[in-house]
Amino acid sequence: MRQAMANAEVGDDVYGEDPTVNRLEELSARMLGKEAGLFVASGTMGNVASLLAHCGRGQEAIVGDQSHIYFYENGSASALGGIVYHPVRTQPDGTLALDALEGAIHSPAHNYHLFHYAPPGVICLENTHNRGGGVVLTPEYFAEVAAIAARHGLPVHLDGARLFNAAVALGRPVTDWTRHVTSVQLCLSKGLGAPVGSVIVGPRDFMWRARRMRKILGGGMRQAGIIAAGGVFALTQMVDRLAEDHANAQILAKGVAALPGVVLDPPRVDTNIVVFNVGGVEAADTLAGALEREGVLISNFGGGRLRLVTHFGIGADDCHRAVEAIKKVHATVQ
Repeated sequence: MRQAMANAEVGDDVYGEDPTVNRLEELSARMLGKEAGLFVASGTMGNVASLLAHCGRGQEAIVGDQSHIYFYENGSASALGGIVYHPVRTQPDGTLALDALEGAIHSPAHNYHLFHYAPPGVICLENTHNRGGGVVLTPEYFAEVAAIAARHGLPVHLDGARLFNAAVALGRPVTDWTRHVTSVQLCLSKGLGAPVGSVIVGPRDFMWRARRMRKILGGGMRQAGIIAAGGVFALTQMVDRLAEDHANAQILAKGVAALPGVVLDPPRVDTNIVVFNVGGVEAADTLAGALEREGVLISNFGGGRLRLVTHFGIGADDCHRAVEAIKKVHATVQ
């Protein structure tokens, strides 16, 4: 990947003249079954540019209350676009209950009571679901959400940061999901291993609006082919190996689940994310700090929940060593 980046042919992407960026955008659109693509600096930039392209000021983005867009993106769509987040409770399987989703949509109509509500602008889904422990939402669920959106004339945006993890986990083509949504944000810097960047894909008219929003956000880059080359390599060489990350996550899940007081069900670990509960905020804080001193970095989700993630460069031996470190530290903090 680094060799490809070093040898990348470059131009000025702001003028559409960087051949490597153009190749990445065309490749990502083709792989995800959409008309056009756009290279952005990060997943957050991709999501907020998409919401700004879908919604006008004062419109609602209907999101899960545990979604990355709502939980981790600093209220960017509200701060920058005047978009109202309408959170819907996220189910343990990462879905939004269909009746709750339908109830969140205040569709425009000639009914005076509807003038009290912000009109809907977009429905947002996430797959795999980060705070849900990397759980996979099925294409069949996506079809049901798409039917609701179509009845109300709404677009659907997918935060598909780890969408290829879902496809590999279920052994299904990624287009089984993307055919049901209007736009997709896909991270190149997660399991696919690129050092930086994401892509947005969707209909051509939407992508022109998203490109303008990228410029507003300061995301217009010049010789960006240097980093886009890493994305091309990621899409062409790194997708199939995601199965290794899923297998390594099972090593972590089974090892951690055996510890006393830990709440974790290994069969519910679908992909490369392992989230477990250690019984309280103080215990989680102590465990995370002690593990860092042992050379194991772990994310603290709050509320006593901790997260482990596998990726390229983390092998089975590393996961076994991490389990031993967790056992050692866990015994000292009980």
